[in-house]
Amino acid sequence: MTTLITICDTCKRDDWEARASGETDGETFAALIEAAADGVDGVRTRRHSCLMGCTRGCNVAIQGAGKLNYTVGEFEPSEEAAEAVVGYAALHAQSDTGQVPYKQWPQAIKGHFVTRHPPLPSDD
Repeated sequence: MTTLITICDTCKRDDWEARASGETDGETFAALIEAAADGVDGVRTRRHSCLMGCTRGCNVAIQGAGKLNYTVGEFEPSEEAAEAVVGYAALHAQSDTGQVPYKQWPQAIKGHFVTRHPPLPSDD
């Protein structure tokens, strides 16, 4: 089953104005995640403007139909963080419930979980 990584492309970390490169931290992180996810089975990415977690930027939602869904945040837009998000999403995709045992989590994602959402009920 496919896991979707939704990346906030408007996130700006606290020091963004001082570093203003013309690109938001979210856009930088989105590009890194998209590159890391390229060719990973069961993982897709999309960008979305504002996930409303501004105090915890950079924010990402990890979602799958019929599974637990997660919001993770407070990342620096780095390759290591992007690879951790994609690594976790790949494990999420392989899980029937969306729950991934803690011991399997990539190290760089630990401490970044913000929320967990139960699966939406089916229409049945």
